[in-house]
Amino acid sequence: MTPVLSLADLIQQTAEFVTPDDIYVLIAAGRLYVDLYAEPLVEPAQVRVFQDRDAAIRHEAPPDDRPASVPLQSIHSGATLMWDDRIWKVINVGNRLVSLLGENGTLVEVPQAAVESLVREGRMAQPVAERQGHHKLPDQLLRASEDDLKVANQRADIVRRHLSGASPLDGQRISARTLRRWVSRYRAAESQWGAGYLGLLPQTSQRGNSTRRLQEQSLRLMDEIIESEYESVKQKSRIACWAILKETCKQQSVPTPSYTSFCSAVRNRNRFKQTLKRQGPRAAYQHGPFHMELDLKTPRHGDRPFEICHFDHTQLDIELTDTAGTHQLGRPWMTLLIDAFSRRILALHVDFEEPSYRSCMMVVRECVRRHNRLPQCLVVDWGAEFRSTYFESLLARYECTKKARPPAKARFGSLVERAFGTTNTQFVHNLVGNTQIVRNLRQVTKSVNPKELAIWRMAPFMERLWEYAYDIYDTNVHPALGESPKDAYERGFQNSGSRLHRLIPYDHDFMIATLPSTPRGTAMVSPGRGVKINYIFYWCDGMDDPKIRSQQIPVRFDPFDLGTAYAFIAGQWVQCHSDHYRTFQGRSQKELLVASKELHAQNRERGSRFQLTASKLAQAFQSIDLQESLLLQRLRTRETQAVRSRTPPPEERQDSQVADRITDSLVFGEPISLDGQVFERF
Repeated sequence: MTPVLSLADLIQQTAEFVTPDDIYVLIAAGRLYVDLYAEPLVEPAQVRVFQDRDAAIRHEAPPDDRPASVPLQSIHSGATLMWDDRIWKVINVGNRLVSLLGENGTLVEVPQAAVESLVREGRMAQPVAERQGHHKLPDQLLRASEDDLKVANQRADIVRRHLSGASPLDGQRISARTLRRWVSRYRAAESQWGAGYLGLLPQTSQRGNSTRRLQEQSLRLMDEIIESEYESVKQKSRIACWAILKETCKQQSVPTPSYTSFCSAVRNRNRFKQTLKRQGPRAAYQHGPFHMELDLKTPRHGDRPFEICHFDHTQLDIELTDTAGTHQLGRPWMTLLIDAFSRRILALHVDFEEPSYRSCMMVVRECVRRHNRLPQCLVVDWGAEFRSTYFESLLARYECTKKARPPAKARFGSLVERAFGTTNTQFVHNLVGNTQIVRNLRQVTKSVNPKELAIWRMAPFMERLWEYAYDIYDTNVHPALGESPKDAYERGFQNSGSRLHRLIPYDHDFMIATLPSTPRGTAMVSPGRGVKINYIFYWCDGMDDPKIRSQQIPVRFDPFDLGTAYAFIAGQWVQCHSDHYRTFQGRSQKELLVASKELHAQNRERGSRFQLTASKLAQAFQSIDLQESLLLQRLRTRETQAVRSRTPPPEERQDSQVADRITDSLVFGEPISLDGQVFERF
C-alpha cells in the first residue's frame, strides 16, 4: 500500500466512490493523517496524506548532522576553496591545470579533471559566504540600461576572442591601448565578482560632477515654500509658488533656484502626502500604498467558492421604456453578488428603485434559488441598506459574516466594481439608448439623446442580461484566472468539497425568513382588526384565538405586495390579508412611501393632527391627483413584477450532487427534500 499520497491524487483516484467531503471528514476525524500545521489544504497537490501519524514519522528522512556541502559553481582566479578542511586560493586557471595556494604558502597544481571529481564528491567546495556573495548582483549591473548592455556585449565578444587567440572580426578592430584596458577591467571584475562581463559595462552615468551647486539656505527656503505654499488647499500653481520663492530669496540675499530645479523638487516629494494636502484623502487614495489582503489573516480572494463574495449596486448606463413604448422609465439599478474566488456572478437583480433592503432581499433569494447556499463572508460598503437591522439579522440567521470595506477606498471592492464596468462595456454600451454620450452634456442633442432613443423594455432587457451574466460572461476566459469563472467555480468545489451542511433549501420557510418585519419584529393583535404594519391592518382567522389577543406576535410583510402579510401563530407562519385587499394587492412598499409623502404634503397645514391610515391610503391610490404623481412609480413596479415572474431557471445540478445530499442525510440523520418531497431516515 502507498505510504503517502498527495491530497489531489487521493481525491482523483477515489472520485468514483468517495466525495471530497468524505475525505475531509476522515482528515478531521483523524482517520487519515495530515500535518495541518505545515500542509496548506488549499493546495491539494502539495498536501501529503498518510494512513496515520506513525506512518508520517517513519516516512520522514533521518536528520543529517553533516553540514550541507555547497557545490562549486565556477572556478576563477582569486576564488577561495575548502578542501580537506583547509582554505586554498585559486591563483591561476590554465587549459589543463588549476594552481592552488595554501594557507602556509604551499603551491599545488591539480588537473582540472581531478578538481571536477572532488567537487562532484563534495570534498571540495566554495565557502557559503563567498558563494552567496557571487550570487548577489552588483549595483552597476542593476543600474545598467539596455544601451549599456549592448555596448558591454560588443566589448565582451572582442575581449573573449582576444583571450582565446582568435582574430577579430571585420568592424571589431580597435586600438591596442583600448584592448589592454578592456582586458584589464575584464580580469579585475572576474577576480572580484566571478564575472568579467561586469568590468566591460560603460560607466557614463558616473561622468562629470553631479554635486548640487545650490547653497543649503536656498534648498531650505525652497522646501519651506513647497510645504507652506504649494502643498496647501489653495492649490497654487508651480509658477506662482516659484515667484514667491524668488522674492523670498531676493529679500534674504541668497541665490534663487531655477524654475526647473523648483519643479524637480516638487516632483521628488511624496506624491501621496502632497496630493493629500492639496486635494484631500479621496484624490490621494490612488497614490497610496496598495494592500494585497482584506485583513492580516484573510486571503484576498478566498480559497474556495462562496468563502468571500462581494455585494454592491450600480446604475446601468441605459434608458428603458415601458411595455407600450410611450413612457421613459429612466435608468435602472443593478445589484450584483459576485464570488471572489472564481469571479462568477452568483446572482443579480435589476430594479428602478434606488438601492434598499428590498434589493438585498431579492439578490439573497436569487442566490439561494440558483445555488442553494449563501456566502460565508460578504464584503459590502457603508450603504444604509447594508447597515439595517433587517439585513444583519438575515445574515446572522444563515451564519454569514459581513465585512464592511473602508469608505472611499474602491480597491477593497475592485472585483465587483470591475464586474460593473465589464457589464457596461461588453453588454449595455452595445444597446440602443445607452447613456455614454451624456458624460459630455454639450454634445447631447435631441437626435442622439438616450431618452429619445429608448426602445428597450424591462422584460426583454433582463432576458438578454441574464444570458450575458449567466452564460456568456460565465464561460469566457477571465484574464486574472486563465480560465472561465464557471471552470474555476467547479474546480474549487472539486478540491474543497461541496460542504453540504451549508445548503439552504429554497422553500416557504426561507421565503418568510427573507421578508422584512416591523422595527420591533412584532406587532400587537388588536381585537377584531388584526396586526398593524405600515399603517395597514392585516387579519386572518387564527387571530380570533383569545390567547394571542392584545399580545405581540412575530410578523412579516411582502414589500412588493401590500395586500398580504404573515403572522406567526400556533407555531407556524399564517398568511394574512389587509382590510383593503383589492386596493393594496400588487402595490409595492415604494408606492406606499410615495403616497404617504404626497398625503403629508397635501395636509401640511394640519401638522401633527393629521393621522395617516389605511383608509386614507386606499382613497389616495384611487384619487386622480395622486395617481398622476404615482404613474411613473406604478409603471416601474409593473415592469419589475413582470420580470420577477420570468426569473431564469436555476443552475443545473449533476446527479452526483443529489446523491451527495442523500449520503449526507444518511450520515448525519437529517431529512432531505427532493422535488418537493421530504424523506426521513428510518
